This record gives sequence, structure tokens and C-alpha cells, in this order.
Amino acid sequence: MVTATADPWQALADPTRRRVFARVAGGPCSVTEIARELPVSRPAVSQHLRVLLDAQLVDVRRQGRMRVYEMRAGGLDQMRQELDSYWRKTLTRFKDVAERTYQPTATTAEGTPPR
Repeated sequence: MVTATADPWQALADPTRRRVFARVAGGPCSVTEIARELPVSRPAVSQHLRVLLDAQLVDVRRQGRMRVYEMRAGGLDQMRQELDSYWRKTLTRFKDVAERTYQPTATTAEGTPPR
């Protein structure tokens, strides 16, 4: 098991942890509910949830004797901002190349491209 980390990218690098996160993203649930749906033990689910908590991707609250986990509002904001930054840079570069290399096609007097 990977040790707890505050980096959401590292927290979601583990495929099983991504499945745990996807289950929590589907709605509030307990460790038992998650473990019932995945091929991992309750202690393993608890460890994965601890990493997700440390990365501030999920929140937990007590409901009677049970702990209920749910997605943290804004938990993915940092990751989304990073991805948006990469996309903006890539699209800007694409636009620059397209504008530099674009050559309009010749048109006939009627305004249609020649055959």
C-alpha cells in the first residue's frame, strides 16, 4: 500500500483507489458498502480512503456508529486547473501553427473552389 500523500495526482494514481473514489463520487457511502462492491477487504478500503482524505478529495462524517464518506466539494479543482492550463497551452500552440500555415484556396469568379 502506498503511504498517505497530500498530492491528489498521486492519490488517484492507484487503480483500486480510483475505483474507491469513483464509488464515493457516486454518492455518500460507508467502508462496508465500498468493500461489498470491490474485490478488496474493508481494512484495505479504509487505507485507500485515508489517502483520499489526506489528498482532500473526500470528506468523512459520523452517522451513528458508521463513518460515511463523500466527495469533497472542490476536491478536484486543483487537478482540473492544471489540466485546463495544459489544454490552453496546447490549443494556443495549435492556433499559432494553423494561422502560420493556413493558405486560402483559390476561388472562381462564382466564389466556389476550382475543380
